[in-house]
Amino acid sequence: MELNRESALERAVALASRGRRAILGITGPPAAGKSTYAEQLVAELVAQGHQVALVPMDGYHLAQAALDELGLAAVKGAPQTFDGYGFVALLERLTESADETIWAPRFDRSLEDSIAASIPVPPETTLVVTEGNYLLFDGPPWSTGRALLDECWYIELDDELRHERLVARHQLFGRSPEQAHERAFGSDEDNALLIAATKPAADAIVTLS
Repeated sequence: MELNRESALERAVALASRGRRAILGITGPPAAGKSTYAEQLVAELVAQGHQVALVPMDGYHLAQAALDELGLAAVKGAPQTFDGYGFVALLERLTESADETIWAPRFDRSLEDSIAASIPVPPETTLVVTEGNYLLFDGPPWSTGRALLDECWYIELDDELRHERLVARHQLFGRSPEQAHERAFGSDEDNALLIAATKPAADAIVTLS
């Protein structure tokens, strides 16, 4: 199924209006626009009066100190650099404990680290939107998390534009042009290929252009 912004909003409204809490996943390769789109979608839903919370997967990045200790700093963003089991446990709580306020971590790009218990999800929340790279992976622990999502959408973006955005993002956060290019076409591209392989498992493909 293919969705544009308008049809995707209608589908999200239906999820938020089910009468029970739903969880919508948004995935896609690095710099495809997942975070920006998820924020915009949540803002539109809230403006319509729906009780929606945005809980990104990025809050489960391993701490930079842990990545350094494990020798994984150079591949930050790869599946093994996340606390996947912790993220799945959060999804389980969001599904099973809808009568309590649940606190989720938030990733701060300026710090390059996560901040615990930063995002509240109150009981009245009818839709949780989560976005991240590996929501459609079929191996553990990600497959357990996928089963907890009511729907998962894949964000489609032209690779040339995505690469431009990725290089610009790395430069914005302090990398030289050479370092930004190396990261974007190195470990980031390896991750993008892994994520692209999960596209057929998506409930819908969202085109943002």
